[in-house]
Amino acid sequence: MTHTRIKELLNSTDYGIDITLKGWIKTFRNNQFLAINDGSCLSNIQVVVDFENTDERLLKRLTTGAAVSINGTLVESLGKGQRIEVKAKEIAVLGDSDPERFPLQPKKHSLEFLREIAHLRFRTNTFNAVFKVRNALAFAIHKFFNEKGFVYLHTPIITGSDAEGAGEMFKVTTLDFENLPRNEDGLIDYKEDFFGKQTNLTVSGQLEGELAAMALGNIYTFGPTFRAENSNTTRHLAEFWMVEPEMAFYDLHDNMDLAEELLKYVIRYALDNCSEEIEFLKNRLTEEEKSKPQNERSALDLIDKLNFCLEHDFERITYSEAIEILKRSKPNQKKQFKYVIDEWGTDLQSEHERYLVEKHFKKPVILTDYPANIKAFYMRMNEPDEYGRKTVRAMDILFPGIGEIVGGSQREERYDRLIARMEEMHIPVDEMSWFLDTRRFGSAPHAGFGLGFERLVLFVTGMTNIRDVIPFPRTPKSAAF
Repeated sequence: MTHTRIKELLNSTDYGIDITLKGWIKTFRNNQFLAINDGSCLSNIQVVVDFENTDERLLKRLTTGAAVSINGTLVESLGKGQRIEVKAKEIAVLGDSDPERFPLQPKKHSLEFLREIAHLRFRTNTFNAVFKVRNALAFAIHKFFNEKGFVYLHTPIITGSDAEGAGEMFKVTTLDFENLPRNEDGLIDYKEDFFGKQTNLTVSGQLEGELAAMALGNIYTFGPTFRAENSNTTRHLAEFWMVEPEMAFYDLHDNMDLAEELLKYVIRYALDNCSEEIEFLKNRLTEEEKSKPQNERSALDLIDKLNFCLEHDFERITYSEAIEILKRSKPNQKKQFKYVIDEWGTDLQSEHERYLVEKHFKKPVILTDYPANIKAFYMRMNEPDEYGRKTVRAMDILFPGIGEIVGGSQREERYDRLIARMEEMHIPVDEMSWFLDTRRFGSAPHAGFGLGFERLVLFVTGMTNIRDVIPFPRTPKSAAF
C-alpha cells in the first residue's frame, strides 16, 4: 500500500525509478494522458497510459473524479508544461466516479454553485489553496503563542454565561419540547434540564480565559464560538472560530502591540509556507477583478497587499478622532454613507471602518477608547474626557476589505467599578460571582482580545465571502453536511 505523494514526485529528479502513486483523476485526454491529483499540492502529475495495451473496460472507468492507484516509471517529460511524467505499467481503479452524476467537471464553477456541494469543493484548486492557507494560519497561531510561553487553554463550549450580554445565543437543552416541564409561574423549569439550569453555546471563551490568566499569566484559547444572529452577509457566520489571548499585567498599549505582532507573524508565516497557494489565489483574484469597474479594483494585488501590511505600522487613533475624520469625509457630507455620522457616540458600521482603512489611511487601523455605552461591561472605564464623555479602554483592529478583524480591551480590574457597570447594563451580578472572585482576590490589570479566525483567512486568501473560508458554513437556514 506504500505510495509516494505527488508533491514529492514533482520535485524529484530520480528519472527511471519505479513508483506507486494514488489520487483522483482530474482529466483523461485522448485515451492516453491522465492528470492525477492527490491533494498534496495544486499541481497535477501527468500519467501516460499505453491505451493500445490496456483493457477497454478499464479505459472507460478512467473518468473525472475516480480514485486510482498507478504503478509506473518516473520519466522526463517531452511535452510542454511539465518537467516529469509517469509511464503507467499497471492501473487499478480504487473508486469509480459516474461521469453523468459527478458535479465537478473540468470547467470553471461559480463559488455559489460550489457552496451547494461543499462536501466536494475540497477537490477544486481554489479550495485546496484556501484550506491549505487556513491550516498554515492555524498552525502559525499556535506557534506564535507557544514561542511566547502562553498556555493554551480549552474553555467550555457549553456555558451558562453570556460574555457579550447580547442575548443572541443558541440554547442547549435535553428537555422534551412536546412535554416541557413548567414551574408555578408557567415558565420552563430548567431545573429539570440536563445541567439543572439554562445553558447555551458559547459566544466567547474570554471570561473563563480571564480566570486562568489571573493565575497562569498569559493564556490563549482557540476554538469554535456561536452567535444566533440572523445575519445573511458575506462577513457573518453562526459558527466561527476565535483566537482569544488574555494577559495578566497588560494594559491597552501592550494589548495592541501583541495583536499587531500576532497578525504580522501569521501573515508572514503563510507567505513563507504557502507561496504556491497564495500565488494561485492572487491570480484568481486578479482575474475575478477584471470584470469590475476600474475604480472598484484593488490598488494592490493579493501578495502586495499582504506585504504592505507587514511593512507598515498600523495607524492608531481614538474613536473620537475617527468620528471627526468621518464627519468631514466626502461620503458623509454627500450622504453617501448608508448610516450618516452626525454625532459622537454612534456605533461605527462596516462602511465607516472600511472608509478609514481603505480611503483615508490606506492601511490597517487600530481604533481605541470607544464610548462606554456601545461596548461590553468588562472593559476598563477611562476617566471622563473634557466634554464629560465616558469611554472605555477598548481597541478594534480594522483591515482593508474586511473591517473589524480584532476586538479587545483592557479589562476592568476594579471591583466596585465592575459591579457598577454590570448593574448599569443589567448583567446578573449573583450569577457572575465566580467571575468577580478574580477582582476580590488579588485583582490586577489585565487585557485581551479576540481575533476572528475566518476573517483573518478571508484577508490572507483574498476570498470575498466568509462562507468560502470555513469547510462547512453554518448560516441562517443552512446547516447542511
